[in-house]
Amino acid sequence: MVQCPLCNADIDVEEDELDEGDSISCDECGSSLNVASLSPLELEAEEDDEDEEDEEEFFDEEDGEDEDEDEEDDDEDW
Repeated sequence: MVQCPLCNADIDVEEDELDEGDSISCDECGSSLNVASLSPLELEAEEDDEDEEDEEEFFDEEDGEDEDEDEEDDDEDW
């Protein structure tokens, strides 16, 4: 048995069926966990890279729109 690194709940898994890099989830907190090492068995929380990338794209698009609007305003003044 291994503990969730986020909520410390016991996770009942067959340790001999796991491979390094496998993903499992915690029944208590619902976190997605990766098997970081087998000996000793260690789990680490998965990072949400997709969410961070989506946020960055959103902010980049907003900045780009503002610049285009400013350029159009400058053209109208001429």
